[in-house]
Amino acid sequence: MPGRSHGTDAGATAATVAAEARRIGEAMRAMRKNYALTQQQLAELVGISDRTLRDIEKGTGTPGIGAVLATLKVLGLELEVRG
Repeated sequence: MPGRSHGTDAGATAATVAAEARRIGEAMRAMRKNYALTQQQLAELVGISDRTLRDIEKGTGTPGIGAVLATLKVLGLELEVRG
């Protein structure tokens, strides 16, 4: 299957995903603060709950990709995918 590495340690992959989620969340939080928005204000602009936004900023929970992408768009950020 393209893009899939057989024999990859699942724990290492999960740790990498968690680290990336935290990195994205930190960038979002920094930009939100740059715009002087509260979590509640940004959540309302995006159309998500403030709980979902907190999870995104912390890199925790399982927010949908749509919520993450919508938040990035409102903040003027882009997600780059590399192959």
